[in-house]
Amino acid sequence: MDQKSTAEALRTFITGENFHAQHYLGCHQVKDGYVFRVWAPNAQQVQFIGDKTGWREHPIAMSRNDQGVWELTLSHAQAETGDYYKYLVTRASGQVIEKMDPYAVRFGERPDTAAQIYTIAPKKWQDEAWLAARRQADMFAEPLNIYEVHANSWKRHEDGRLYTFDDLATTLIPYVKSLGFTHIEFMPLMTHPLGMSWGYQLTGYFALEHTYGTPEEFQAFVEAAHLAGLGVIVDWVPGHFSQNDDALAYYDGTPTYEYYDGNRARNVGWQALNFDLSKPQVQSFLISSLKFWIDFYHIDGVRIDAVSNMLYLDYDQGPWTPNWDGSNINHDGIEFFKKLNSVIKLSNPDVIMAAEEASSQTKITGMIEMGGLGFDFKWNMGWMNDVLKFYQMDPLYRGQHFHLLTFSFMYMMDEHFILPFSHDEVVHGKKSLMHKMWGNRDHQFSGLRNLLTYQICHPGKKLLFMGQEFGQFLEWKYNWQLEWAASDELNDKMQQFTTALSHLYQTAPQLFELDHDYAGFEIIDADNTAETVLSFIRKDKSGRQLICVFNMAPIERHDFTIGVPIGGTYTEVLNTEMSEFGGAWQLHNPDQQTQNGQWKHYEQTLSFTLPALGAVIWQRLASESPAPSNQKIAGKRESPKSSPQKRKPKPGASSKLTDEQWAGLASYFPEGRRSKYDKRDLVEAALFIQQTQLPWAKLPNDFPPHGSVYAFYNKSRKDGSWQQAMAALEKIKV
Repeated sequence: MDQKSTAEALRTFITGENFHAQHYLGCHQVKDGYVFRVWAPNAQQVQFIGDKTGWREHPIAMSRNDQGVWELTLSHAQAETGDYYKYLVTRASGQVIEKMDPYAVRFGERPDTAAQIYTIAPKKWQDEAWLAARRQADMFAEPLNIYEVHANSWKRHEDGRLYTFDDLATTLIPYVKSLGFTHIEFMPLMTHPLGMSWGYQLTGYFALEHTYGTPEEFQAFVEAAHLAGLGVIVDWVPGHFSQNDDALAYYDGTPTYEYYDGNRARNVGWQALNFDLSKPQVQSFLISSLKFWIDFYHIDGVRIDAVSNMLYLDYDQGPWTPNWDGSNINHDGIEFFKKLNSVIKLSNPDVIMAAEEASSQTKITGMIEMGGLGFDFKWNMGWMNDVLKFYQMDPLYRGQHFHLLTFSFMYMMDEHFILPFSHDEVVHGKKSLMHKMWGNRDHQFSGLRNLLTYQICHPGKKLLFMGQEFGQFLEWKYNWQLEWAASDELNDKMQQFTTALSHLYQTAPQLFELDHDYAGFEIIDADNTAETVLSFIRKDKSGRQLICVFNMAPIERHDFTIGVPIGGTYTEVLNTEMSEFGGAWQLHNPDQQTQNGQWKHYEQTLSFTLPALGAVIWQRLASESPAPSNQKIAGKRESPKSSPQKRKPKPGASSKLTDEQWAGLASYFPEGRRSKYDKRDLVEAALFIQQTQLPWAKLPNDFPPHGSVYAFYNKSRKDGSWQQAMAALEKIKV
């Protein structure tokens, strides 16, 4: 960085317009050694101490410029890669204290708080195709199903050693991909001094927590996730920071990063300090931190923690100072978020910006020009609290509290919502999701399957915390791994259910294309409190529909009837009580023909058997030809030896390709190194769906899994190879 660039970097840092401040502040290699810079405007003196100085034995004084930045250049003999260092700060009061480098990219292993001189070589990324597809996608009309992870406690080595990102790349990525999720979200990965904080009490905003591995390992993890078709989201905490005296707290002896007003600076509930969001230098620091994680690690999204604490002056437990007019709005927080989102969206419009925010007083999502704060998504905390309260109830009383299930219908389009079942809901005595459910163990798993299906079918994007996908019984423990060894058959079947549900979600546009538009949602019956059955319709942009029905009572309902807007033959695409999922049903409901008849405002009715504590999803067949008699013969419990029959193609329809046909098509679908299934099998499976017009989830078992086929088909259509191959197929004579 030349002198002119350095001067401009300093100027924009002071004015709050430097969004790459880490290129100026912190430690940087120069021609003859290293330069160190730190902002401590009210310090009496700042000295460099480290391995080469014998720490406090031979400190080296730094010089201060007129903007409060202290600077020092050391030769290679005085500092080299791998050395550890700190700043010895003489505070305004005269107190001498060792401080961390706020802009360091690497720290020692806990409890060490020294920064490390660490040079990261530029990476040759291989995820260009992923990033290009991300730029072209409409995040609001795409499936977004997030698997939330705490990196230290998902899984550990047999001897108790923590997994690093090298370990997670070979285990977590294929696991999440197989489950059918679209993104992995990590709880904060930045440096924090105590694992018990889960990462929400940060000290190093540019450094990967040492216990998770090296920056290069996390870069490689993100790249591997992208190559596997998974996005990566990271939690970030710009509202409060650790009050540890060796970190940011009162850095130069005066409020440096925190507010001058003690009521606003102190965070009593979390024993932390709040950032002064009005300070330009703090804005440069925070926005640079987030830009660094997006640019350097190629992450696909950010979830901002505790947004309410940044928006409302009285959010904390302690005393608070109101505005001059007595109001509680933190105008600094409002303006900071507008600035933050404007900066990020200008450079990275395709990166997800999500807010954890629990109030309804301030509009969070949407364009700033339209009154929003610029976020893409907001966690729907109200929905989560109401729904979990409902599902924990004895079914005997659920009818009296049906509003807990349906109240969200009134406001679900007010914001762009994510429906979260996060880490916060499975700790501190709240019990795991499975353990929250009513009844005995079988009932609890039925309830959990019903709950996750309701989440998938309800408008909004999805988030599920690790371990809940297989129904872990115990609460989450931050200092140990999930209950992998304790899993039994019901856990395995629950995991199989979550996988099937997630793949159905990805392959059914009705469940995600119109998440934020009432045109994609229609209530059939939200008033059946006597039977505690809820039914509604989800629609995609083309008008195709899924009928979603939820039985909240442990009573199987035969000949259960609802109204539907379109007549025809309907097929059951999901039944949560199938035996392969841990339920008692051996066979699906048979396909059902609607009947003429008035039901509320509908003129067609659909009747079927509704499983106890179960949820079912129905889809109208595009073809009105009678269903083959051997496809599904009953919707009642059968003997355990029974098994559902496979659906046959329509008469005359054949998706099997001759050798001559495949020879003419093979060049359009070259085999890839990571291809798990034969391309010919994938093409034949996609042709089967085209010819039969069945839902993807109904692909017979003798084809590859429907999720893999849909992903192949969707990718082939996007790059044009499918259309070219089909045109070529038309010309090939058999």
